[in-house]
Amino acid sequence: MQRIVVIGTGFAGMWSALAARRLIDLHGGKATGIEVTVVSPEPTLVIRPRLYESGAKNMSAALGDLFRVTGIQYVQGTVETICTPERLVKVVDQDGVRSDLAYDRLVLAAGSRLRRPNIPGLREHAFSIDQIGEAAEFEAHLHSLASRPPSPARNTVVVGGGGFTGIEIAAELPQRLRSIFGQDTDVRVVIIEKATEIGPELGANPRPVIVQALTEQGVEMKLGAAIMSVDDKGVVTTSGERIESLSVLWTAGVEASPLTQQIPGMKDGCGRLHVDEDLRALSAKDIFVAGDTALAKTDGNGNYSMMSCQHASRLGRFAGHNAAADLLNAATKPYSQPMYVTCLDLGPWGAVVTEGWERTVKCKASVAKPIKESINRVVIYPPIADRAEAFAAANPDTPAFALA
Repeated sequence: MQRIVVIGTGFAGMWSALAARRLIDLHGGKATGIEVTVVSPEPTLVIRPRLYESGAKNMSAALGDLFRVTGIQYVQGTVETICTPERLVKVVDQDGVRSDLAYDRLVLAAGSRLRRPNIPGLREHAFSIDQIGEAAEFEAHLHSLASRPPSPARNTVVVGGGGFTGIEIAAELPQRLRSIFGQDTDVRVVIIEKATEIGPELGANPRPVIVQALTEQGVEMKLGAAIMSVDDKGVVTTSGERIESLSVLWTAGVEASPLTQQIPGMKDGCGRLHVDEDLRALSAKDIFVAGDTALAKTDGNGNYSMMSCQHASRLGRFAGHNAAADLLNAATKPYSQPMYVTCLDLGPWGAVVTEGWERTVKCKASVAKPIKESINRVVIYPPIADRAEAFAAANPDTPAFALA
């Protein structure tokens, strides 16, 4: 028996497993000796792009039935160690019991995590919406504040970081706070961004729309400054300003799973492994890499995959297909993803949708909002637990998302 082990049930991991099983299924009897096994702490897909929304604790989709009908084996646990010379991973389960799982091909799709720099008080006093439990905790905290007497500190949320996540949660918060404290409450939401422009990684084209949306919803932007320290009553910025707040939310920066450090090869500044066109690790040819752990060329124009579900889903389809093809002596499919769409939620004001790496604005405000809602509520969810439909969706030749 040969085995493909997939680490992770995020967007990349789920699609890797389905794509591998799809190709094995297409090869019929020749492939009966190949097993696809997924390892993760829970058999669920966390809908991570939605964790800025209210109701965060419900932002996940069960994968058990999907895995069962498609013949994917599931191991509940956390991979602690990847032993590349021995071709095995060391897994610890919920009870702390350790075991070894051998592989013939490995797909690393362990995702990313929020980077938490060594800012005094940040770990002790700041919230996060990086993981589903953290997002649910932040939401519960906001609701708990309703029992406290009104004060500027109670009514203020400081968002550390003016990137994609920081913008989306900040745009949501004024209305969410008023729904908790009362519609007539004077609330304050402040983004602190060290760059001199909001959304520095989003480029110039959508920026006027972002600034308009945040400004019209009363969100303050303190640019060219950073959080210097955090305590239980607020923050101090590098400009020396003190902002009183009982709710400091850190959103700035992500880094690839530390498991990438256990695989030889070049990494970028986020810890992502450089991969070839088949998504193999450059120094470990039996390991394929997908999602936020991979730095992959998307086209011939010098563009690389982003740490987003849009890229993770397609990377997963190709990585899983190629891992199975490698064992089946079948043709691999070089990864490409030249189409790039950005859809940024801007709260009740609407959204902004851009197309291309230059992020040309295609629509905005209330016109763009239904597109964002469709992506969040339909497009990024797993396929139904039907073998034929799941395998059809896992085909790497499926066109990437594009605007009509």
